Amino acid sequence: MHIFKDIYDYRELLKTNVKKDIRGKYKGSFLGILWSFINPLLQVVVYWIVFPYLMRGAGGDNYLVYLITGLIPWTFFLTTVSTGTTSIKANAGIIKKVYFPREILLISQVLSGLVNFFISCIIIFIFCFAFGYGISIQILMLPVVALIQSILILGIILLLSSLNAYIQDLEYIVSFLLTMGMYATPVIYDLSLLDGAGVLGQIIRMNPLTILVTSYRDIFMYHVWPPLKPLGAVALLALVILVIGYAVFKKLEKGFAEEL
Repeated sequence: MHIFKDIYDYRELLKTNVKKDIRGKYKGSFLGILWSFINPLLQVVVYWIVFPYLMRGAGGDNYLVYLITGLIPWTFFLTTVSTGTTSIKANAGIIKKVYFPREILLISQVLSGLVNFFISCIIIFIFCFAFGYGISIQILMLPVVALIQSILILGIILLLSSLNAYIQDLEYIVSFLLTMGMYATPVIYDLSLLDGAGVLGQIIRMNPLTILVTSYRDIFMYHVWPPLKPLGAVALLALVILVIGYAVFKKLEKGFAEEL
């Protein structure tokens, strides 16, 4: 495909963008890249203090580890989709002046988000060791699950970023949907709490993010192989969304300069 040749030809630009996204996020701050650890830790502390009292048995015997293994993958999805949706508009100046494959802007967002995610996974390892979970051979599935999640994110932001160039209110709608999406994913609660919830429970169990978050917990907490059939279905869905997102992106990118 032509896209792979473009990415290869502009690989230096892609690498530069990834470095800029990672370093620029905390540019000028005293702690710099350490915020990649501090931000998720602060989030975890807030939820750990509040939610066990609101929802008894929210995450089983060790709610703190349960929370961390769900919140960090969700944060990867949330931040990358949020920044990716506005990426085309945020780079309007360079898009109007210089030619380069526009999809590189979105690929760099996903790659930088993936790097930050793997950095944040160090927090998960620390807590897993501290609470006696350790690691197992199932850790080999971590890059596979992260890759599936990255493909899903890339497809989503290819679609949303291209539409956002034309529909100015879309980024606010996406922000609202992401906020709602956290409660449609078992990040802060256990799926067992939805037993007897009927259709709502079934919808949440079929949520692709539910399957991904559950897979991360299988790897880190429960030391079992994530179920391949649901994970394969999410991988297939991610590829379909990627193809659709890329097709829409290429169709709409001709008008980016005029619309921005």
